Order: sequence, then structure tokens, then C-alpha cells
Amino acid sequence: MNALHYLKFFLFHLVGLFAIAAILAGGAWITLALITIVSVYLVGDAVGGDDTSTPTLNHPWILTTHLWLALPLLVLLVFAAVWSVSTTDFAGFGAALSQLSGVDLLAARESTSIGHHFSAWILTGLMIGMLGTITAHELIHRTWDPISLFIGRCLLAFSFDTVFSIEHVYGHHRYVATPKDPATAPRGRNVYTHIVKSTIDGNLSAWEIEKKQLARKGKPVFSWHNRVIRGHLMSVLLVILAFAIGGIAGMLFFIACALWGKALLEIVNYMEHYGIVRNPATQVQPRHSWNTNKRLSSWTMFNLTRHSHHHAKAITPYQDLRPFPDAPMMLGGYLTTIVIAMCPPLWHKLMAPKLLAWDRDYANAEERELARQANASSSQPALQKATA
Repeated sequence: MNALHYLKFFLFHLVGLFAIAAILAGGAWITLALITIVSVYLVGDAVGGDDTSTPTLNHPWILTTHLWLALPLLVLLVFAAVWSVSTTDFAGFGAALSQLSGVDLLAARESTSIGHHFSAWILTGLMIGMLGTITAHELIHRTWDPISLFIGRCLLAFSFDTVFSIEHVYGHHRYVATPKDPATAPRGRNVYTHIVKSTIDGNLSAWEIEKKQLARKGKPVFSWHNRVIRGHLMSVLLVILAFAIGGIAGMLFFIACALWGKALLEIVNYMEHYGIVRNPATQVQPRHSWNTNKRLSSWTMFNLTRHSHHHAKAITPYQDLRPFPDAPMMLGGYLTTIVIAMCPPLWHKLMAPKLLAWDRDYANAEERELARQANASSSQPALQKATA
């Protein structure tokens, strides 16, 4: 057994533990941790190259344990974040940890400025996206495993997005790269519009999917059988717990972090599928998603980066996903691409040639016509000029 191929996925947990330690330390440590994590990803993916290996791993239980450990890690991180903005010391947590560590965490919390609390919001939302949504994305595809499904939905509750376990599996994977898919942004749409529209349409889609499934089973829509309702109640419970731990300030802070975590999911959806077109009657192929094989992103995000293979065969466990180096490639690693996507003028400037290359090199004849229509209505001069 090559231990490295198992240990590399623990880098994910080290990032989470580092964030927890910084939030508890308070003050400038929070901002420093945020800058460090973002910098490591940006630089690491830039200089670390691609990982195109697909080793055979014979102990899948270790790899599943990696995923399951994300739940207690996220619980601890969110607890620390809510505690960090509280004016009380819930259950004497800070006093006990101060005595154990020899660091006065209560005094550090009191001296934390608004600016560093802002950094804590960015960092916590980022961790909800990484520890919660990325892990949940893998777990909710394991529809044969009730434990993984339950843990996945618990993780998604932290971003108010348990409906993702319905819409993503039964909607997105069916309609990806078509107008019926809320997660696929058409050419010319900016990421901020996409966050709002994809969130609304994704919830509506999940409700319709669940309503049809309940009808087939003869179950009432407005009942405990409805996973949409149960899922939202899970998020409500977390809001109540945040209030119990941190009062009004803690509750509002958690809500802000959860919404930021949800926004990150939609940004990732945006950059994974932006502008790609497909006839719904044709099978999903690796060319219908943007891919990347950046080493650091792959190792710390359970190979979410290998998105082309994931969409070609969704039930493939993360450790078995192939790199597909000939698939259409993103602008960089995941965090790099997120940063670029959040600057619409830069995003559209850099993506226009990539879309035109996709039309030329990947699209079949039918898709080229769909792409031509998409370019014409994109409002992007570079795309419209190419169409003309």
C-alpha cells in the first residue's frame, strides 16, 4: 500500500484544523490564516503542476473515513466561529481551553477587531464550502449508503442547502449543459446574477423532483416524508443552536457564514459549467464540464477537480476519478478560478477564447449551432464578433 495516496487526502483536514486554531486564537491570527490559506492555494496550484495519477487503492474504508470525519470537523469549526463573536462563554468552553493551552482565549476574543471578525466570516464561509459542500457532494452520490447520505445532508445543512442532495443528483446530472439546468450558467451571465438565479431555480427544481417522487410513492407533499422540508428544518435547528451558543450576534454571524458558503457552491457551479452547451437527448460526455488537474486542489478537495469524469460517470468514487487531461480545462485551480470568476470583466475576457476553443475543438455539429446561438445572445462582444 502506498501510504501517500491515502495521506494526501488528509491535507483537507489539516486546512480545517488550521482554520479552527486561528479562529480560536483571535485577532490578527484570523486574518493571517485567511491570507495564508488563499495564498497557499493560489501559489500551490500555480507551481505544483498537475496530478494525473490514478492509483489503485485497495482500502476504500480509509477513504470513506476521510469523508465522514468532515462532519465533526465542521461542527467544531462553526462552534468556534460562533463562539468567537459571542459575549458569553458557552459551557465554559473558552475558560477550559485557556487553562489547557495556557493562552487566554477570552482576552484574545475581546481584543479582536471588526476587521478580523470580517476575516473570520470569509474564512468560516470558505470552510463551510470546503469541509461541508465539497465532502457532501461526494457523499450524496452514494445513494446506496444511508450513513453517507445522512452525513452529506448534515454537512449541507450548514449552508442552508440540503436541497442540493436532491437537485444535484436527480436534476443537475441529467440536464447539465442545457437550459433546464439551474447550475449551468449561459454565456454572458455574471457570477453574481448566477448565485441568485441558480439558488432560486435550484430550490424550485428540488421541490418539483421531490413532489414527483412522493407522488409515485403515494405520500403527501406536506409531510415528514418530504426531504426538502426535513432538510430546511435541519438548517433551522442549526440557527437555533447558534443562538443558544452565541446569542443574537452568534446567530446572525452563523447565518452570514452559511449564506457565504452557499454562494461559494454557486460560484463553483458557475465555473464548472459556464457556457457549455449540449442537446438534452445526447449522453453527457467529459467535454461537457470544465476540468482541472491541479495537484493541490485535487488533493485537498477529494478530486472534485476531475469534474469531467464525474459527470461522465457520477457514481465513480472520488479516488477512482480519472484526470482526462484532454478535457476542456479551467483557467487554473479551484480557488484561483473562484477569484477570477468574482471579477466579471476579467472572467469574460479570459473565458471568451476558451469558449471559442471549446466550440472549435470539442463541440459536434449540433453543439456548434447551439454555441452559435449562445454566442449571439451572450452580450459579450468577443463572442458575438466570432459568431458574425
